[in-house]
Amino acid sequence: MVERYARKEMSDKWTMQAKYQAWMDVEKAVVKAWNKLGLIPDDDCAKIIKNAGFSIERIDAIEAVTRHDLIAFTTSVSETLGEESRWFHYGMTSSDTVDTAVALQMVSSLELIIEDVKMVMESIKKRAYEHKLTLMVGRSHGIHGEPITFGLVLAVWYDEMQRHLTNLEQTMETIRVGQISGAMGNFAHAPLELEELACAELGLQPAPASNQVIQRDRYARLATALALLASSIEKFAVQVRHWQRTEVYECEEYFAQGQKGSSAMPHKRNPILTENITGLARIIRAFAIPAMENVALWHERDISHSSTERFWLPDSFITTDFMLHRFNSVIANLTVMPANMMKNLNLTGGLVFSQRVLLELPKAGVSREDAYRIIQRNAMKVWEEIQQGKATTNEKGESLYLQYLLADSELREKLTEVQIRECFDFGYYTKNVEKIFARVFK
Repeated sequence: MVERYARKEMSDKWTMQAKYQAWMDVEKAVVKAWNKLGLIPDDDCAKIIKNAGFSIERIDAIEAVTRHDLIAFTTSVSETLGEESRWFHYGMTSSDTVDTAVALQMVSSLELIIEDVKMVMESIKKRAYEHKLTLMVGRSHGIHGEPITFGLVLAVWYDEMQRHLTNLEQTMETIRVGQISGAMGNFAHAPLELEELACAELGLQPAPASNQVIQRDRYARLATALALLASSIEKFAVQVRHWQRTEVYECEEYFAQGQKGSSAMPHKRNPILTENITGLARIIRAFAIPAMENVALWHERDISHSSTERFWLPDSFITTDFMLHRFNSVIANLTVMPANMMKNLNLTGGLVFSQRVLLELPKAGVSREDAYRIIQRNAMKVWEEIQQGKATTNEKGESLYLQYLLADSELREKLTEVQIRECFDFGYYTKNVEKIFARVFK
């Protein structure tokens, strides 16, 4: 099994080369827009589109003097042009270039994340159908509840991922905006048509209103969407970690030939991938805080947001991409142990059927309070036997709880032996699985 790690395609979107290329794409789109509006002559436009270039080394050298990265960029580009350079960055402010370029980076990166989510959903769906009727115990508070199937657990995961997919697709429209509105966003030096033409060239929507920056609630929407996604992936990972506990051992991360679990204890098979996912989710959630704090900028603009975005934007995308591929490897290769699931389902000597019996008594004319008292009374006897380490089945294979119920004279006045035994049928708990799957996997 070869695990697929985060794609170089994602990390490449956040290199210095990619940043400056996005800036160049925005600047050229604006040059084309000015040309269409009649300001920049055709020859000058053609020369800029063909010849404009940049050098990262030269930008760095200029920035060391100017202490301004956008000016260093435009100066570097101007050095590759002739007199037509006077039209480069015409009527624009730095954030027109930077924020619109970041929108391009966010959109292309989010497209990859959406691909990842669909990939994970397909893996979950495949395993869900594989184990649609694989019985296991459902747990609340970590304590055995009633029979469910492993497929139903995965159906819940799939449904949750569907919500994230919808959220991410909606978030895409929130961040797919650019601005060419000038220093204070008042379009004093350029018409609205310039922004509309440039954004159309870039595949973006113009921000209906902007000041000197794209408003950071849009970025915060992205950060929180990724944080929510990470939280669900962590939830699934924690579930796997519990299943892999020795006392449970219902599922296990794939353990490759030659893999080692511990430097000291050769027998160990640890859930390292899902533990790693848990840690990564904490990092991705942490990025949501600075993103939300960046919403409140002074007046029309300050740059308190800029330094944080240089960290959280690339890191959140790259980390989320890595986490999704890692989890996809986990679920696609997960070792599932139905026999151990059934073993654990029977661990409490039939107590998982208590509600089934409880619900039969009101049909026989017993009040809910009396029914609960009868059923719980016998359940507590089973717990006492379990605490003492006694067997939970007899030589006939009958569960301890069934034995106690059949021996309860008050219960037997209301229910026959056949009625009681019918309550211990696993099929009762799987009869609606097909309908649930039809709703989830439309």
